[in-house]
Amino acid sequence: MKFAPGGWQYAILPLLAAPFALIIGVGASAISLAVGVFVLLFFRDPERTPPLSGVVSPADGKVSVLREEGERVRLGVFMNVWNVHVIRAPFAGVVTDVEHSPGAHRPAFSKDSDRNEKVHVRLAAGELTNEDDTPEVTLIAGAFARRIFPYVDAEDRLERGERLGHIAFGSRVDVLFPPDVALDDVAVSIGERVTAGETVVLEHGAGTELETTDGIGE
Repeated sequence: MKFAPGGWQYAILPLLAAPFALIIGVGASAISLAVGVFVLLFFRDPERTPPLSGVVSPADGKVSVLREEGERVRLGVFMNVWNVHVIRAPFAGVVTDVEHSPGAHRPAFSKDSDRNEKVHVRLAAGELTNEDDTPEVTLIAGAFARRIFPYVDAEDRLERGERLGHIAFGSRVDVLFPPDVALDDVAVSIGERVTAGETVVLEHGAGTELETTDGIGE
């Protein structure tokens, strides 16, 4: 099984401690081993196969945010403890900016989570003429998720479904679409479960500024 970078860093201590915990008792050893395995599960990184077309979900989990913000639509996916926490590019594009925004660590399912620590990954896709309209993927920390690990830098090119980062111990991931995407164009609804890199959240042709097949300008 493949794991996201840093997974062993968190799991190695309880795994190594398990044999020594036998001095205390079998129960203590079992708990230490279980903690190590549970931590590794947080960092599991399975392969995903994107569909032939469409904008895909950036994260595993449940759709928790779907709203209009001015002329743009925001889609948010909440990840619980059982979900894979590796984040994927919802469409093909070139990274224009990776911006870290410090903030609080409120539960990711609460309204206050909009003020949490974030990393914004902005992706130029299609023929965008206004920098302010650039779609972006936002990785949001939660109450227990204290570390966000982007894998990309400005000028990196990503294919649809490619890994772009992970959040240690979960939280929420948002996609802010360009203005030509309407709320009715989104193919999922609040409460729906989605799979990163595989579930289509925006059908082909719904947003003319988004390239919905692999590659840019093809």
